[in-house]
Amino acid sequence: MQNSDNLQVLLQDPNLSADLKHIAQKVLNKQRITFDEGVLLYEQGELGYLGTLANYIREERHGDKTYFNRNFHIEPTNLCVYDCKFCSYSRLLKQKSEGWEYTMDEMFNMVTKYDGEPVTEVHIVGGVLPQYDVPFYQELFARIRAHRPELHIKALTPVEYHYIFKKAKIDYATGMRLMQEAGLDSIPGGGAEIFDPEIRDQISKDKCTADQWLAIHEEWHKLGGRSNATMLYGHIEEYKHRVDHMERLRRLQDKTGGFQTFIPLKFRNKDNQMSHVPEVSVIEDLRNYAVARIYLDNFDHIKAYWAMISRNTAQLSLNFGVDDIDGTLDDTTKIYSMAGAEEQHPGMSTKQVVELIKHVGRQPIERDTLYNVVTDYTNFVFGDEPKPQYYKLPVIN
Repeated sequence: MQNSDNLQVLLQDPNLSADLKHIAQKVLNKQRITFDEGVLLYEQGELGYLGTLANYIREERHGDKTYFNRNFHIEPTNLCVYDCKFCSYSRLLKQKSEGWEYTMDEMFNMVTKYDGEPVTEVHIVGGVLPQYDVPFYQELFARIRAHRPELHIKALTPVEYHYIFKKAKIDYATGMRLMQEAGLDSIPGGGAEIFDPEIRDQISKDKCTADQWLAIHEEWHKLGGRSNATMLYGHIEEYKHRVDHMERLRRLQDKTGGFQTFIPLKFRNKDNQMSHVPEVSVIEDLRNYAVARIYLDNFDHIKAYWAMISRNTAQLSLNFGVDDIDGTLDDTTKIYSMAGAEEQHPGMSTKQVVELIKHVGRQPIERDTLYNVVTDYTNFVFGDEPKPQYYKLPVIN
């Protein structure tokens, strides 16, 4: 059955409410849904209904193409001046014995470990400490750029930029220009959490506000830069807060067009100050991906981090609006595993990622960070693939 046929069957369902039928018709007509309709999708949309709409949009845009990239992470430190209640990764300065702080040379050596490997991106994000300031990152980016010009540097969230620019007494526009001149290629989507100030104040007090987060992305977009956006869901927020979050992103995207990908991040409750809050189900994960795909009509891509939600759930998500499952990672991140993700040592070979995508009837496409196609693996035959050379991070006991 064709994708559009599934939507037509839905529209003819006599048991479907008039409101949900109206939203389905708007999706078919490529019309934008409203804030109230977004809330309605969360409150009344059943999994099959949401999946049908989201998959229709996904296949209209991308067909069966499912993107991934070959990347590795550098996490400069897990020590942080901020005390986010949901965070299992960071340690306050008084917990210094449980953390790590990499030097410039140590970080640069992590990059050189991948010399000769076909990685296309280094993803740099971590805690916030005073010594990691504007001059530090200018030098780090410049050294990476000089050593390996083709390696895409995706680095630092607005939480980090807000802190270092404030410390340097420069405005966001000046700061982002300095970062770009040093070699920064794009910025990741972290630190968004939930934009609503009441919820944000409860879970991540003192770090940059929603307006500041958005303003830093806007300045980056003005320079021609691309970035991603995230949303932390499944904790104390309500559906209206999720829709409000996506509405603010949708408005900025209307203005700048600089966002590439939206990444819903599932709250995990291991070893943090919100461990009493139960995690949402896989069903809710899939519903959330679907609503995001329906609501964010001006975002090209919806991504699921397989390392955070498990390989099986990532496969399921490909029928609920998701067209990207992130990268090979090579076990270079502890952000997910320390929060209780199923993947405690997140790393997959390219062959494993390709097979994961193919097993659910999708078309595996290796991309670079800006979604240029590197290799179409649809009919690719693998030989003996060398095992990745992992650069192990310290393990927190």
